[in-house]
Amino acid sequence: MSDARTAKRIAKFVKPLRVKPGSSVDLAEDFDPRYKAGLKKRQGAELLRSGVSLLSEYQSRLAAQDTYGVLLCLQALDAGGKDGTIRHVMSGVNPQGVTVSGFKVPSAEELDHDFLWRYARRLPARGDIGIFNRSHYEEVLVVRVHPENLDRQKLPAEAKGHGVWHRRYREINDWERYLTDNGIKVVKVFLNLSKEEQRTRFLKRIDLPEKNWKFSAADIRERERWDDYQEAFSEMLSATSTPWAPWYVVPADRKWFARICAAAVLAHTLIGIDPQYPTVDDDARKELLAAKRRLEREAPRGAARDPYAAEHRAG
Repeated sequence: MSDARTAKRIAKFVKPLRVKPGSSVDLAEDFDPRYKAGLKKRQGAELLRSGVSLLSEYQSRLAAQDTYGVLLCLQALDAGGKDGTIRHVMSGVNPQGVTVSGFKVPSAEELDHDFLWRYARRLPARGDIGIFNRSHYEEVLVVRVHPENLDRQKLPAEAKGHGVWHRRYREINDWERYLTDNGIKVVKVFLNLSKEEQRTRFLKRIDLPEKNWKFSAADIRERERWDDYQEAFSEMLSATSTPWAPWYVVPADRKWFARICAAAVLAHTLIGIDPQYPTVDDDARKELLAAKRRLEREAPRGAARDPYAAEHRAG
């Protein structure tokens, strides 16, 4: 399939997942966690392999061009599948060009800085892909559902008053615009899990000894705030899906489909960047040809003067 046809197919696939900038989102009404685009699981395996292969190619070009970086933000409730998504989607890329950062309870040092400070420190370099496993959006999700966390941030009184969440939405949008203006593309994926599927996954974590470490009593306490989180997610998606940093709501009840979607969203972002391998100027080309002639003269008697070219022709 041609590059243009592939790009068009991926764009069509991810379009239903994109939160239109300026739209008002009701998560329960607008996005179905069990949506699968008419695909079957056996089709999904091949699509994921193709997506991973495409990501590998584009990552090489991104690194070689060394102009843009990509920041992938993953948000989900507990058991939403963030770790598995990262593991499967990034399975074929060069690990040297990918950094994964997870964000837990902020440290004392982090609390002594502004709320975006610890995230800014983990941004990807040009040529790299950075993944935030949970992200700066925790500051308008967990902190909003548990306002006692806002008190721990040592803010002046006027910064915690009326309108704090709308101010944070604006500050996040401005920060992401700053990043994109400087060559760091921001793509945001929310893994949308149903309450029933979360219950099933929690039971599995309790029943299977090898998964016990993934579960804690805090997970149940957070589940009790389900409606509060749904409201916070809906408002966050409405306020922070922008033309320069859109949100994609990925149906997460079927892990195999969620992984295809995440790969497609990331591929769509890279295709939009369209990174290219650098070309050399005439002087550099002359130096390369001179180096090639020297290497060919060093070939042992009877050996191919250019073994790579012979291998390429044989292949």
